[in-house]
Amino acid sequence: MYREWLNLFKKFKIPEATIGRLTSYSRFLKEADEKGVTTVSSQQIAKATGVTPAQVRKDLAYFGEFGTRGVGYNPRELYNYIMKILGLDRRWSVAIVGAGHLGTALSLYKGFAERGFDITCIFDADPEKIGKKIAGLEVRSMEELSEKVKEYNIELGIVAVPAAAAQEVIDLMVKAGIKGIINFAPVNVTVPEDVVLRRVDLASQLEYLTYHLGETR
Repeated sequence: MYREWLNLFKKFKIPEATIGRLTSYSRFLKEADEKGVTTVSSQQIAKATGVTPAQVRKDLAYFGEFGTRGVGYNPRELYNYIMKILGLDRRWSVAIVGAGHLGTALSLYKGFAERGFDITCIFDADPEKIGKKIAGLEVRSMEELSEKVKEYNIELGIVAVPAAAAQEVIDLMVKAGIKGIINFAPVNVTVPEDVVLRRVDLASQLEYLTYHLGETR
C-alpha cells in the first residue's frame, strides 16, 4: 500500500531541488537521532541545511503531514519517512563501468554503502584491467554485463569511461536491464523514456565556481 501511495506522489512531478534537499534533511535527522534528540523543529532543520523553515515545510508537504504543529518532528520517525520516499528503505545493487582512476575512486567510496548502495560489480573493456581487483571486487569484462546484472539484481549503474565510449556503454547497460544511470562522461547521451539518467560533469561544476568568483574580482 505504501509503495502505491509513493508512486502516486511521483506522478505529480516533485521538483528535483526538493529531492536534493530531502537528502540533506535526512542526514541532519540521522545525526540528531544518534545524539538522542527526540524533537526537532523546522527552524532547526532549516538552519542545519541552509534553507528557510518555510522551505522545509513546503518540501515535506509534497508527501503528506509530518510532525505536530507547535511541537516539531520526531527525528527518527521523519528520517524513516524520508528514507522511504527516497527509496532507501532497501539496499540497491550498483555496477560501475570503467576501472580507471575515477571508477576506482568511486568503488572505494564508503559513503555509498552507508546510504544503502552496494557496489557489486566493476566492468571494463581493457584486457589489462580485467581480472584485477578493486575494493575486493574483480574487474569483469563487458561481455559479462548482462549475466551479472541478472545475477546480482543490479538496477543502478555508474558510467566512468571516456566520452567517446559513453553512449555505447550506456546502450549496453540499458539492454542488460539497468534502469538508473549516472554518467560521469562529459558528453550528452540518450536513453529510453523508462530509464532515469543523471549527468555529473565535474568540470562544469568548477566552471560554475569560476564564473561566480570572477564576478567578485
